[in-house]
Amino acid sequence: MKLSVVIVNYNVCYFLEQALLSVRRAAEKLQHPMEVFVVDNNSVDGSVAMVRARFPEVILIENKDNPGFSKANNQALREAQGEYLLLLNPDTVVEEDTFRACCEFMDEHPNAGGLGVKMLDGQGKFLPESKRGLPTPWVAFYKIFGLAKLFPKSRQFGRYHLGFLDKDQTHEVEVLSGAFMMMRHTMLEQVGLLDEDYFMYGEDIDLSYRITQGGWKNYYFPETRIIHYKGESTKRTSVNYVFVFYRAMVIFAQKHFAPKQAGMFSLLINAAIWLRAGIAVAERFFTKAAPVLLDGGLIYGGLWFLKNYWEHNHKFVNTPYPPQFMLVAVPAYIMVWLTSAYFSGAYDEPSRNSRIARGIFLGTVLISAISNFFDAWRFSKALIVLGGVWAVAALVIRQMAAHFLRYHDLRLHERRQKNVAIVGSSVESMRVRRLLQHAAVQARIIGYITPDATPDVLRENALVAAATAPLRGGASWSATSVMTAVAEAPTAVASPPDDQLGEIRQLAEIIRIYALDELIFCGRDLSASQIIGLMVSLPQHPPVAYKILPQDSQYIIGSSSKDAPGDYYALDITLNLFRPQQVRNKRVLDILASVLLLLAAPLLVGFQFNKVGFVRNCLRVLGGSRTWVGMLHAAAPGRLARAILSPADVAQGATPLTDATRRRLELLYAKDYEPSTDISILFRCFRWLGTE
Repeated sequence: MKLSVVIVNYNVCYFLEQALLSVRRAAEKLQHPMEVFVVDNNSVDGSVAMVRARFPEVILIENKDNPGFSKANNQALREAQGEYLLLLNPDTVVEEDTFRACCEFMDEHPNAGGLGVKMLDGQGKFLPESKRGLPTPWVAFYKIFGLAKLFPKSRQFGRYHLGFLDKDQTHEVEVLSGAFMMMRHTMLEQVGLLDEDYFMYGEDIDLSYRITQGGWKNYYFPETRIIHYKGESTKRTSVNYVFVFYRAMVIFAQKHFAPKQAGMFSLLINAAIWLRAGIAVAERFFTKAAPVLLDGGLIYGGLWFLKNYWEHNHKFVNTPYPPQFMLVAVPAYIMVWLTSAYFSGAYDEPSRNSRIARGIFLGTVLISAISNFFDAWRFSKALIVLGGVWAVAALVIRQMAAHFLRYHDLRLHERRQKNVAIVGSSVESMRVRRLLQHAAVQARIIGYITPDATPDVLRENALVAAATAPLRGGASWSATSVMTAVAEAPTAVASPPDDQLGEIRQLAEIIRIYALDELIFCGRDLSASQIIGLMVSLPQHPPVAYKILPQDSQYIIGSSSKDAPGDYYALDITLNLFRPQQVRNKRVLDILASVLLLLAAPLLVGFQFNKVGFVRNCLRVLGGSRTWVGMLHAAAPGRLARAILSPADVAQGATPLTDATRRRLELLYAKDYEPSTDISILFRCFRWLGTE
């Protein structure tokens, strides 16, 4: 056995499918026996079923919990028989020659214990973590406090990512990335497996260090490339990432550095953790709150001018309003207006003036009604009405300005459609259009670019045109029927369909002429090497997003940057649960239910199977870390708090439901979601509200 590939998966079914397809193609070029392991850490997104159905050659290990990255990899490494062992992330795509080239390099360098390759993000940009130095206290200090980023090519400050080494040349390095880490089996038997003290992150640094300590060498090998989408498990800008990553560095220091160095390093890292965590929290808060804060400031400034104008020109008694009007009353008015506008959908995309007006009108009525009950705070009905009018104007003006700066037009109510082109055959082009249509993606398909101009491609285009000609009057068609027509039609050569934009050699010019925002590559028609080569060679300006439709897949996959998690266009039903209005309604329902349950806790707690858990869950839901009812078994395309109850719990009977049945019930719940559904489930599963 020449090579054993180990992939640990956790709820990234769509990326795993693409990774395994690329592994299958690369295995064909290796010309030596190899094996592939997938260790699934209790995913609930159908990953296991997908691997069984599409990749029967894969050795599948199913965990019933999530033991972490190191333990899961070690499970497969203990069974692996290959001369070389490869740790590969599920959110990667390898070139067809990657395994062959890497194995040949290892054969030629018997002192090589580990090998890493050139990694690119989803936009084809080089990932600096492809080659790294050991995070000694000073190296870590330079990275944490930004000196490494300011001086990436400095031999003093740039040692973390070894920016002073040419990324296009082979080098000895200290640290390899766990996203692609090829190792010699005999070396691993000597230095040991991954350290299971690391849950996620840091285990690759630890093993890389032990490889060099054992007398072996680690190499960075840029003669082959992979795509690494990144962010599949933890967003790199999140607080969770900050804590997990830097805590891993503390474990490494305590294990490998002298006590004095480790103590200083731990102190430095812990200070950095809280600093970075604070920055991450502040950044995320201000990013989300900036529009609301700006609206509040505009309304406050406008009311200040209105107050001065009114008290000098129209007030019955020409005296100034008391200071508490601007200090207390106006901020309270603004809070009511903005809250009402938020729940009316004023901040949803695409923006609509009617939502803003409706929200501010309801807020104005509420302010007027409440002020009647407080004589000391009843300052001026006229200013409340004028303030409401100004609030509508302020929100509309701010949103129009933001829209113009982003899209250079004033069509505020329209969601801007992306200009998309497809790189692939006409058959795959039609399949892409069907997937985008079913996924309700806001995109304008400009046309498609053929991979080449061979007679086979022209024949395919002609046959598709002939097969779909009778249907262009409005009848429906399917990709399956078209492919059947192509397979059964006689040989012919004719001109391609009207929306063919050109050939792949003209791609850069096509991007410029049609102002494309996104390219979708068809994995059936282009090799991974071709796709990666195009990502690297195409101009960076204007910026174009890249996505890939893997062969026979139902998901179009891509990522906008190295710090953004991979995303996908899925052929899924439209889920009402994840519409902004229903998300808000669900959160309000959670808060109200939690408050009522806490108030009635002395009477209700006796009926609960888990009394302590009941109170704890009430507080968790109130704090936003849990939701009373949600999707526990099916993967959700939106981001919701972890659920306590599943709609499948209502249907549970004497015979346990299968996982597939639970997922189907949850998808039906999400598709037709209404707040009343949650209320019904809460009543019917009342005694299980303390479930952990």
